Amino acid sequence: MKQPKQSVQDTKDSRRVEQFIPPEGVPITFAIASLGSRVGAQILDIIFIFVVFFIVGVVVYAAGLASTGTQTLFLLLGFLLRAPYYALSELIWNGRTLGKRVTGIRVINADGRRLTPHQVTARNLMKEVEIFTPAVLLFSIGSQSSWEDGLTALWLLVVVIVPLANRRRQRIGDMIAGTIVVDNPRSVLLSDLVVSSPSTRLLEGTFEFHPEHLDIYGRYELQTLEDVLRDTTKTSGDEEIVKIVRTITRRIRYEDPVKSGQELIFLKDFYRAQREHLESLKLFGKARENKFHEHTTTEAKRLV
Repeated sequence: MKQPKQSVQDTKDSRRVEQFIPPEGVPITFAIASLGSRVGAQILDIIFIFVVFFIVGVVVYAAGLASTGTQTLFLLLGFLLRAPYYALSELIWNGRTLGKRVTGIRVINADGRRLTPHQVTARNLMKEVEIFTPAVLLFSIGSQSSWEDGLTALWLLVVVIVPLANRRRQRIGDMIAGTIVVDNPRSVLLSDLVVSSPSTRLLEGTFEFHPEHLDIYGRYELQTLEDVLRDTTKTSGDEEIVKIVRTITRRIRYEDPVKSGQELIFLKDFYRAQREHLESLKLFGKARENKFHEHTTTEAKRLV
């Protein structure tokens, strides 16, 4: 299977971006998350975990389970809360924890393919080795000798320096797992296609598209539609626009009615949805040049 090409670049505003060029040739660019946003996400995640830890701790004390070995019990409890939280949330929310959702960042596969459970597990178990276990040892009074505290502090310093010293801002766990933390990508139109009147913006988002609607067309049709939307002389009532809307709705079997005057809104919503669909990571390695692309479902094959 052909591997997607990739490169790290610096933009004019000093942001670092990772660009993937999958086999279908449509470049997909991700902005590498800043260290500030990553630290902010980590702090928020720790707060979320601490709240749960505190509640569980109160229950443990109330149940009379806190006796000998309390410190060991709570250390184990902390691990049993942290590890599943990070791994499961990134699996469920496609590379995002609660903290990452708030700060607008996510984890992706470094080679541009789908993020795998093995990668999520590896990077989050390494987080225990990199951060949490050394921090617990360092701040546990009397648990280590002075030279052991020094080595632990040195290790934490190395962990902090590593993402500062590489262009992808990967920590050690990211390097081992083959992952990158990026700004959560949003599917947006080119600037000249986004501009619209206030009244039009109020109506945008009226049309919702499902995967079966978006599995018909490919990159060629998307580019053709973009050329149509670039023409600012076109209005919803133009015969060409109406004809395009009828063709699309018929081919994708879109059942919701497109009212008169909403044709351009429909096309812009469809463009956004279709572009996001083609840019999604699950399409890496699968060429979809046009509507004659071989679909995987029987229904799609029958529509072509």
